[in-house]
Formats: sequence, structure tokens, C-alpha cells
Amino acid sequence: MIEVLAARPSMPAAIAALRAALADGLDPSADPARAVVPVPSGQFLLMPAFWGSFAGVKVATVAPGNPARDLPRIQGEYLLLDGTTLTPLALFDGVALTSVRTAAVSALAVDCLAAPDVSRLVVFGTGPQAASHLEALREVRPVRDVVVVGRSAARTEAFASAWGARVGTAADVASADLVVCCTTSSTPLFDGALVPDGATVVAVGSHEPHVREVDAALMRRATVVVEAVDTALREAGDVVLAVSEGVLAPDVLVPLSDVVRGKVLPASGPRLFKSVGMAWEDLVVAATTYEAARGESR
Repeated sequence: MIEVLAARPSMPAAIAALRAALADGLDPSADPARAVVPVPSGQFLLMPAFWGSFAGVKVATVAPGNPARDLPRIQGEYLLLDGTTLTPLALFDGVALTSVRTAAVSALAVDCLAAPDVSRLVVFGTGPQAASHLEALREVRPVRDVVVVGRSAARTEAFASAWGARVGTAADVASADLVVCCTTSSTPLFDGALVPDGATVVAVGSHEPHVREVDAALMRRATVVVEAVDTALREAGDVVLAVSEGVLAPDVLVPLSDVVRGKVLPASGPRLFKSVGMAWEDLVVAATTYEAARGESR
């Protein structure tokens, strides 16, 4: 019988599982392309993946009008399968899984890209991903000084209060060690020229090629790390638009797997991790959570 795993996956375990999977040779570029089907109220997403002795698929919906209805913008479920027989094994809350795996991948990237003692963080956004990223980054860095930038003054104040942060503006990136963009914005959130050399920027807000959270000024200066080069060139608007503008060459993009496996990056300039969220991430976290629930380990 299929198990329903209601518990939210562990953030530390998710970070560790993603690191181990990439270090052991998982190839993100082998992921099947995300299927995106436009519907009148938003999008229908289908994300299958295969890894080791497991397979899985996430079915998710994106309804931009839902927040006004007091409903989640993103909803969905994740089905974990046996990799050999394709027998269903477990069902996960797709929203909880997505929230953890997205932030866990970002934390893994930050752990590889940022100096060990960085503590000053600017967060753009006040939603579930902003909260998950704060949780995840505190697992890998001694984050103490947090600035929150949001569109709604009331929500931003409430978020800052809940997380022991202070409300700021986009100009605060000038003194940041870490900048995390967790928004639905289709235009750049800040002036990339303000980001200090040595800072690390994470952008996770979109998987669409026509929108961006960071500008050409930052893309021109930064070492750009992505989950998979082909996926970024297809889905990551921050990358796609910078390439079309001639400020970023596709051949300088660095796969996250290379960084995890020890690739040495340039010491100068900012570092940017652009994530679109990939199916292998869901599968690794779901499979690891399933094994832990059954008392198994790799």
C-alpha cells in the first residue's frame, strides 16, 4: 500500500542528500525537461525524474491569482516510485517538498560559494521560500544580520519580526555578504553594480525565460553557477536575457555539480547561483526522506 508521508522533510538531511548525490555522480542534465502547460488560471507543471533505485514525478499547479483568494500560489503532490517496477511507494505534499528542496539546493550552493564566516544577509521576498531560505542558510553559515525587502509594508514588518530581522531597501545589497531573491518579480530587484566583490547572490524566483530578478550589471560581473547549463539556457530568464543582451556567454556557466566536486572558481567578483528548481532535487529529497522514515540509509 502506498504511504502518505505528511511530515516536512528535514532541511539538514535534504542539504546533505543533495550534496552526496552530486558528489557521487548524479547528472542534473539527464533530467527530462519540465512540462509546462498553460491553462486559463495559470500553469500545470509535470516533473519526472529517475535516480538510483527510485523514480518519481511531481504534479504541480501555479495560479498567480490565488494569493488574493487566500490560497497558495503553488500547489501539488509528489509521487515516489520504485525505480525497477515503477510501483508507487509514497505520496508527499508537493508544496512542502518544493519549499525544502529549493532552499536546500541554495544552501548547498552557498556552502560551496561563500566564505565560511559570512553573516550579513539581504532577503527579497516574504513568502514561504523566503522563510525556507532563511532556515536553510542558517544551517550552513552564521547568519546574524538579516535585512528583509518586500512589496507590502505590513507583510515585510511581520516577516522581519518573526525572523529577528530588520526591514530594509534594495540599496542594502551594497553591504551584504549574501543576497537571496525569492520573489515573483519579472524585473530586476536591485542595482547589480552595488553588490560587493566576494558576495554571493541566490536567485530562485522563476523558471520562465522572459523574467529576471537580477540585472545585466550583476550578470556581467559575476561567476554564474547553475543547476544544469542546458536547463538554465532554456528556463532561467536571468541567464537567457543576459545571454541575449551579450553580457553573458553560455560557455562560462558553471554547473553546480562541478563546484560540489571541487572545481576552483575565480576569486574576484560576486558569485551568483541561479536556480530554476529541477526534478532530480525533488526525487533525491523524497527518496532520502522515505528511506529515513523506514529506518533505511544509504
